[in-house]
Amino acid sequence: MVLRSFLPHGLVVPFARFFGRKGHAASHTVSTELVRQAATRLLDAARVEPDEALQTFNSSPDGLTRHQVHAMRQQYGANILAAKGRDSLPKRLFTSFINPFSVVLLLLACISFFTDYLLADAGERDLTAVIIVTVMVCISGVLHFVQEARSGNAVARLESLVKTTIEVVREGEGKELPINSLVVGDVVRLAAGDMIPADMRILRAKDLFVSQSSLTGESEPVEKFPHALPADLAAASPLDCDNLAFMGSNVVSGAAYGLVLAVGGATLFGSLARQIAATTTPTSFDKGVNSVSWLLLRFMFCMAPVVLFINGFTKGDWVEAALFALSVAVGLTPEMLPTVVSANLVRGAVFMARKKVIARRLNAIQNLGAMDVLCTDKTGTLTQDRIVLEYSLDIHGTEDARVLRHAFLNSWFQTGLKNLLDAAIVNHADELSMQPLRKEYSLVDEMPFDFSRRRMSVVVADTTGKTQIITKGALEEMLTVCSYAEYHGQVEPLTPELQAEILERVRRYNNDGMRVVGVAHKTMSAPGGVFSVADEKDMVLLGYLAFLDPPKDSASKALAALNEHGVRVKVLTGDNDAVTRSVCRQVGLPGKNILLGAEIEGMDDAALKTAVEETDIFAKLSPRQKARIVTCLRGNGHVVGFMGDGINDAPAMKNADVGISVDSAVDVARESAGVILLEKDLTVLEAGVMEGRRTYANIIKYIKITVSSNFGNMFSVLAASVFLPFLPMTPLQILVLNLLYDVSCTAMPWDNVDEEFLRKPRNWNTDSIRRFMFWLGPTSSVFDLTTYALLFWVICPAVVPMPAGGWQAMSSVDQASFAALFQAGWFVESLWTQTMVIHMLRTPGVPLLHSRAAWQVTLLTSLGVAVGTAIPFTALGQGLDMGALPASYFPWLAAVLAGYLALATLVKGAFMRRYNTWL
Repeated sequence: MVLRSFLPHGLVVPFARFFGRKGHAASHTVSTELVRQAATRLLDAARVEPDEALQTFNSSPDGLTRHQVHAMRQQYGANILAAKGRDSLPKRLFTSFINPFSVVLLLLACISFFTDYLLADAGERDLTAVIIVTVMVCISGVLHFVQEARSGNAVARLESLVKTTIEVVREGEGKELPINSLVVGDVVRLAAGDMIPADMRILRAKDLFVSQSSLTGESEPVEKFPHALPADLAAASPLDCDNLAFMGSNVVSGAAYGLVLAVGGATLFGSLARQIAATTTPTSFDKGVNSVSWLLLRFMFCMAPVVLFINGFTKGDWVEAALFALSVAVGLTPEMLPTVVSANLVRGAVFMARKKVIARRLNAIQNLGAMDVLCTDKTGTLTQDRIVLEYSLDIHGTEDARVLRHAFLNSWFQTGLKNLLDAAIVNHADELSMQPLRKEYSLVDEMPFDFSRRRMSVVVADTTGKTQIITKGALEEMLTVCSYAEYHGQVEPLTPELQAEILERVRRYNNDGMRVVGVAHKTMSAPGGVFSVADEKDMVLLGYLAFLDPPKDSASKALAALNEHGVRVKVLTGDNDAVTRSVCRQVGLPGKNILLGAEIEGMDDAALKTAVEETDIFAKLSPRQKARIVTCLRGNGHVVGFMGDGINDAPAMKNADVGISVDSAVDVARESAGVILLEKDLTVLEAGVMEGRRTYANIIKYIKITVSSNFGNMFSVLAASVFLPFLPMTPLQILVLNLLYDVSCTAMPWDNVDEEFLRKPRNWNTDSIRRFMFWLGPTSSVFDLTTYALLFWVICPAVVPMPAGGWQAMSSVDQASFAALFQAGWFVESLWTQTMVIHMLRTPGVPLLHSRAAWQVTLLTSLGVAVGTAIPFTALGQGLDMGALPASYFPWLAAVLAGYLALATLVKGAFMRRYNTWL
């Protein structure tokens, strides 16, 4: 059986991150044979009744015993996908020490070992260069390994803060367990909002609708049943069986019990987990970083051959020219780019976690900072998420305890997803001593809530056998199924006049910010029969409940802060427009225009794209309409975040640039989110947005600094190769310079960010990086060329006089001394200007006066400059063939640096005037 045929090309992997940790990927890789066996088990179980399926796996409605769990895990494996986990220690060590930088160093070490030791005369053998190179490889490798280890550990700690659980029946008791603890034979209880954690046979179900879009591409939920399939479906695919549910899908509505038949990599979903995890779709951020890398690499591929041939023909030493070209290529390659970007993202994730914001996907950090439109529900975000039942009223608005009693029975006996309204009803009823009702009634059946009906019903029977349906839901929908109304024990027809009176009274409560829910009932004459939503008709309206969810004290301040920082907040809710308008008014959100779901349904995409720009409040929306609004906002060029915690929010969260949820959200909402808030508060989110912008700022600073610096160095090296009779720096000197610069840049993730940069969202812009490179890169080249001239015509001749015949008339000893002095001078000047670049280009203002770098950046760059300046005067400098610089060099260096500061300031000003931006 070819499982690929079951799964369309659009398959996604929201589940993969919750399985497969380090060490598990390889050990749980499932063979094709085991996958085939699991598919056969699914088909076999689909053709038998639930009791027989339980017996096949020695299970029962009470679930497995502890001993059986262990045995089943041994036989069928653990519920862990073969997703890509963290690399093993040997592999991480190998990748840390073997990279383009270290390969060139090792190549140079080998050549030096042959030329300076094996082929040298006995009295001239020298291993200094070999030792220096080896130390450099060790320093580079250790830095990379430590940074990678810290990043990996930080990500693992953050992931452990967000866990997905499921209710499992074991030894007759329901327990909330992590989904990776499931085994074949477990009995699992499913409710609305749950992610299905394994492939399973449905044992019992009531109005169970499952979204399988991640597996089949079907947009509409599929209803699942517990009955056995006919035996003549022998050739059917498991996905065609309406009594099977699969990992990767989610429960939209209803409730069920299921028997686990396949786990981990043996599931249909898991069979492709490794392949999918390895081919994730790159984000705009990934594409931006890659475009910069390839831009520099293309320059390097063009530059290296030019440097090789120019130096080969002009100097005559092709081996030295090849090594120099290779060293230049490595110096121009952004080998630290992945490390610094990763360090920035991890540092941002750790800082966000301290502010109660968990980044489940590191790339979501940049999207969070770039977000300019936030779509959010009002409940729990703008309000306190502490719903209180204020009134229980009959149809004429008089307090009536009977309405509360029926609402209590509905909320207490439903087995689906209980919301805050249910909790408020139960708590209020308990305060009025209605607990005995729990024993006086029993649940017969139920019709779970769904977003099209916007109501839910339970069928209950009392001790005398009287059976009745009790329904509660949005009042407008309740009126469509009620033909009668009850007042003072008398049942009357629900006339249009009475409906108008009820709606007017409800409207007044809505205008006061209260949410109103209708309650109705109907006596049934068929106890023990089968009930369905078709029975929700000709009901008797008892009255309604009025709930209050007060606005949060922090909401107004958070909305103002988000608006000040360029984030426009739009409210997308399924609640009615009057309540929504009232709450928004109290928190200071302007509600001049309000758009309802019914109006959106009649709009085409072009009209809706215009409407979403003019509207900030959307009410009475379906899940599909929320997703459509998000899509239109993105189509208008916005970076959109969607904050939600319910089943109805999941489609919109998937369509947004960054999905935002809370740790208490339903599984499917949490799975759709890239960012999880540990506290449902816009103030917490605002702090996360600011941290996302700081992270992006330090990434873009490093990228622009590196790009402009490397681009400038290309001009300098090319000019030196053409005009100098010797190499401006030896290959080893270039690599030492590159190492010192890279070490200095590792502090960039901790740099301070100017407040003006945080005031508005900023998205990735590769064109801006390219412009920055062409404007600022040549600035340093001007002073490199100035330094060449000073060293060659002024400073070096003062120490090693050049005869009238010029360079060619000098002895080989004098030529070597002259070149060593020149190379030391350019080495120090290059290090100083590259370090200046970090401080000059990290801010649009004047360094020290308008903006100061973080102490980590200042410390590392100062140490780098100090070490680099001292090298020519040490034994290390002699080993690198550098000459000790004369005192007269440093005044010239100071003048060059002062000129560089002045020119860079002028170019920065011109750039900002031309493009009205800096970073």
